[in-house]
Amino acid sequence: MTAPIIAVLAFDGISPFHLSVPCLVFGADRTSLGLPRFDFRVCGIEEGLIRTDAGLSILVPHGLAALEDADIVIIPSWKDLEAPLAKPIEEALGRAHRRGALIVGLCLGTFALAAAGLLSARKATTHWAYTDQLQALHPDISVDPDVLYVDDGDIVTSAGVAAGLDCCLHIVRARYGAEAALRLARHVVLSPHRQGGQAQFIERPVAKSANADRFTRALDTVRATLGETHSLDSVAETAGLTRRTFTRRFQKSIGTSFGDWLTSQRIELAQRLLEATEKSMDIVAFEAGFGSATSLRQHFSARLKTSPAQYRREFSRRIDQDERMASALSYRQPVGSALSPD
Repeated sequence: MTAPIIAVLAFDGISPFHLSVPCLVFGADRTSLGLPRFDFRVCGIEEGLIRTDAGLSILVPHGLAALEDADIVIIPSWKDLEAPLAKPIEEALGRAHRRGALIVGLCLGTFALAAAGLLSARKATTHWAYTDQLQALHPDISVDPDVLYVDDGDIVTSAGVAAGLDCCLHIVRARYGAEAALRLARHVVLSPHRQGGQAQFIERPVAKSANADRFTRALDTVRATLGETHSLDSVAETAGLTRRTFTRRFQKSIGTSFGDWLTSQRIELAQRLLEATEKSMDIVAFEAGFGSATSLRQHFSARLKTSPAQYRREFSRRIDQDERMASALSYRQPVGSALSPD
C-alpha cells in the first residue's frame, strides 16, 4: 500500500499563510499522533520558483502531474476571482474529481472549484466578505455565508483564513477519527472543533471581566462532566449570570446556542469512547450524557449521518488499513515539502 497523497496547489502571488495551513496539518510526520505518513506535495502549474504576496519566493517541486494520483487535492486560496480558470488547472481538477479524489477549496480556493464547474448545484462556502461575489458569479451554487466549512461528500469548502484549519482538522476527524484529530489539535495548539459560524468573528470581542472568567470556568466544568445533567439555567447560575445574559454572551462568544454546543461536545466524547474502548452502547451513551443508546443513535444520525455501531466499525477498519500501511512503509523516509510545517 502507498502513503495517502495530499497535493496542494500553489500559484504566483499566493499568501504564505494560506499555503501553510495544509502544510501544518498534513505536511509533517504525525504518525505518533495516530495519523499515517502522508506523501505531501506542493504543486504549481509548473514546477519552479513562485512569488508570494508577502515578498517571499517559494520553490515549488511539482507540476500539475502530481495531482494525477492524489487522494486529496487542496486549493488553499485563489486570486483573480472573476477571471477564467487556466485550462490545465481546470482539466487537472476535473480529472481528479472524476476518479474519486477529495477536492478541497480553502477560503477563496472555493472560487477555483466553482470556476472548474465542480460546485454546480452544490452547497459551498467561502470567506464571509466574498460570499455575495461567489453567489453572483455562480448563481447555481447554494452559498452558505454562516458556516466555517461545508462537507459535501467528495468536495469540501471552507470559510476564510483560520477556518481553513478547522476544515483540515475536520478532514482528519472524518478520515482518521476524533481521537487523532484531538491529538493533532492539541499538538499544534488549536481548538479541536470550533462551534458556530463566521458571524462570531465579525462581532466585537467580549471584554474581560470577573463574570467572563466565571463564564469560562462554567463551560470547562460542563466539558469535564458531560455525563451529568446540565441545564441552561444551572450553567448560567454557575457562571454568575442571568439566563438572558448568559444566552447572549454564549451566542456572541461561541457562535451557537448552549444546547447545540452541549450536544456537539457529547457527540465528540462519544466518538472518542467508540474509538478507544469496547464499551457497550448503553455505557457510551451514559458516559457521554445522552442517557440511553436510543438517544445516542438519534443524535449520531442527525449530526454524523451514521450510527454509533457503524462509526465504530468504520473507524476500526481505517485503523487496520493504516496499521498495514505503516508496516509496509516502515522502510521509507519521510517525504519532504516546499514549506516547513512547524
